[in-house]
Amino acid sequence: MPDHPYIPTVDLGWPDASARIDEACRRSGFFIVVGHGVDPSIIDAAWSNARAFFDLPIDDRMAVAMPYSGYPYGYSPLAGERLAASLAPADPHVTPPDLKESFAVGPVVPPGHRLSPGESFAWSANLWPATLPDMRCAWEQYYLAVADLAARLLATMADGLGLQSGWFAPLIDRHTSALRALNYPGRDPAYRASAGQLGAGAHSDYGTITILLADPVEPGLEVFERSTGMWHPVEPAAGAFVVNLGDALARWTNDRWASTLHRVRVPDRRRQSIAFFHNANWDAVIECLPNCLDPGEAPRYAPMEAGPHLMSKFTATVIGS
Repeated sequence: MPDHPYIPTVDLGWPDASARIDEACRRSGFFIVVGHGVDPSIIDAAWSNARAFFDLPIDDRMAVAMPYSGYPYGYSPLAGERLAASLAPADPHVTPPDLKESFAVGPVVPPGHRLSPGESFAWSANLWPATLPDMRCAWEQYYLAVADLAARLLATMADGLGLQSGWFAPLIDRHTSALRALNYPGRDPAYRASAGQLGAGAHSDYGTITILLADPVEPGLEVFERSTGMWHPVEPAAGAFVVNLGDALARWTNDRWASTLHRVRVPDRRRQSIAFFHNANWDAVIECLPNCLDPGEAPRYAPMEAGPHLMSKFTATVIGS
């Protein structure tokens, strides 16, 4: 597949990978990564278990439903979320519920530190379907593999910012990242989209970076280019990951790097993806990096801890919150 000028492909093995990522983050906040080193068998197992989960009867899926509105992990049925509400008031006429269902888990290794009251929420118990006994192992392996990739990406990105490669390491060693599979039913007569409804409404992500395993067959992800008003489709090759910046990293860089609006249109046929939403440590302070300030320029954002920033975004999207 030829390289997309707005959403370039970067091989992590290239000597100039950090410079290429810096350029992509300045332009669009999105890039496709290959040469990432994640074992294909781990990817395949996570993908097939996600597909098997969404193929379960609804009663089996609901057995691991989020136990209350706003619980972070478990199954969320169709129209259980409104992502565009993270940017705008949750007016159902402006931001209708998203036409997708999802299954999410959080950290898979017990915390090795004392949790603050707010942080305990991010370490809520994961819910695993009893009817898919292999899913937990497959997903925990994938979670750890992609968390490792996130750490390697952030080291490369630190180089691109002119920092020491280990700059982010002490800020992500207790990360509260989430792994989420999404299933879009497509233009099935049983799931008729209402006016203005999307698979996922236009939004930016909240944390440091998102690492997306996109459907290699059915497209749907689109990225907004502010300067032209155009939506660009993202269609990565099989085995590649789509990486995009979250709001936290945009704040850290004083918007030198972009946290860009993106959406998922209602696909023609069923579409699946798995997103790893990487977050910094709950108490990591997000404040402007000194080398991201031009002479005479002031930080655009006040310092803020990563956890409260994440929660303010998350709770805005939950139907019924």
